[in-house]
Amino acid sequence: MTLACQRYNTHNDGPWLVWLHGLLGEGHEWEPVITACHEYPSLVIDLPRHGNSASISVNNFIEISALLTKTLKAQNITQYWLIGYSLGGRIAMYHACFGDTTGLLGLIVEGGNPGLYDGKERQDRIYHDKRWAQRFREEPIEKVLTQWYQQSVFSDLTDEKRQLLVEKRRHNAGFCIAESLETLSLGHQPWLVTELQQLTLPFIWLCGENDEKFQMIAQQYSLPVTTIPHAGHNAHQAQPDAYAVVINHILSLFG
Repeated sequence: MTLACQRYNTHNDGPWLVWLHGLLGEGHEWEPVITACHEYPSLVIDLPRHGNSASISVNNFIEISALLTKTLKAQNITQYWLIGYSLGGRIAMYHACFGDTTGLLGLIVEGGNPGLYDGKERQDRIYHDKRWAQRFREEPIEKVLTQWYQQSVFSDLTDEKRQLLVEKRRHNAGFCIAESLETLSLGHQPWLVTELQQLTLPFIWLCGENDEKFQMIAQQYSLPVTTIPHAGHNAHQAQPDAYAVVINHILSLFG
């Protein structure tokens, strides 16, 4: 079993860019950025319970990391950069720290939480995610999404942008999102800061300049942050061209 994926710019040589979306998203949402990163071959992946991988389940971060490895091998990708947003960023960080990193050249994470150090915080997060999961299972998804995007991490969004996101995400099956929230909760994720600080490969942590929560996380843990101007938590959606400029610059530095 491998994850659903799609290849772009395959006529190019060089390292592959492997893109992992966030909760409620799909691989194709990276297309505006990929278009501007056209000098590199790209692979976009639908994560378990999302998009064309909706029928695939995992129980923990170990399983999703192994599934990512199997997918890359099936696609004959031997050298790659891993780029992930939010949930995809957390998976990317876990994979870089504990997975099979054969061929991994660099790690770029946007709005991905490196973990919770305190045990009570982890338990509180598990409870928080279980409550949202119950709502996604039991209530109309449009209603849940409307309130989901009222969370403080999305405070930079206008009402119009929130409604557009609700329209875009409403095709998700509530029980699939609920399962992802539970099995890949931040509360179940290891605290990765120590391992991230010991990585020998390039690691860049991207953050929208208006994403106050993740700006604070970057300061707290001295993460190698690069700021995307005029963007909040979902920087690649808000500013795809500026985002691509940063990606292309990073790749030019590390070859």
